[in-house]
Amino acid sequence: MRILIIEDEPGIVGFLKEGLEEEYFAVDVADNGREGLAMALSNDYDLLLVDWLLPGLSGIEICRRFRKEDTEVPVIFLTAKDTVDDVIFGLEAGASDYIKKPFAFEELLARIRVQLRTPLSKSAPLHAGGVEMDLAAHRIAYNGSELFLTPKEFALLEYLLRNKGCVCTRSRIIEHVWDIHFDADTSVIDVYINFLRKKLDKGGCTDLIETVRGVGYVIREK
Repeated sequence: MRILIIEDEPGIVGFLKEGLEEEYFAVDVADNGREGLAMALSNDYDLLLVDWLLPGLSGIEICRRFRKEDTEVPVIFLTAKDTVDDVIFGLEAGASDYIKKPFAFEELLARIRVQLRTPLSKSAPLHAGGVEMDLAAHRIAYNGSELFLTPKEFALLEYLLRNKGCVCTRSRIIEHVWDIHFDADTSVIDVYINFLRKKLDKGGCTDLIETVRGVGYVIREK
């Protein structure tokens, strides 16, 4: 899943980006409000992490403007403000949740997973064609036999499984799994699909990932 961090403190940005990427999220960053709002409105994100006080445009204003265009994507405020009035003000502006600085990364991760409806301890396994992916344990098996994937291969397969039955274009895959934009070289996707297919084939799972020529890839329930 893809997250946008709108935060102007480099130390916090580095801390969040490293931690979230270790949890297999794709992460984009904006260090001012205007850039952050533009990115939020022009890209497909699963969740926004927004600082309250930002140069250019406040987190409150970002949330208000974003909510006029998108009412579904969760927004979590990161802020030192902690009075009841502040909390109410933020929530009324459209925030989904609120966490006070300084915070433990584990608490933020739990709040993110709640908003994404995939709590770490209750992540529903993903299934297709005899493959089962346990997101909480970062484990994948085919007909009960464990398969060993690299983190990027795991993230790629997770994205395809989450979108089972839907054709995943190269642009969406590279934005969600590689955290880079479509103007980059997308041939890396084909390379990793090949790596992934070889490991699946070796484990006995053949023809799970279909190529849609000129578009992308899809996993269909057989």
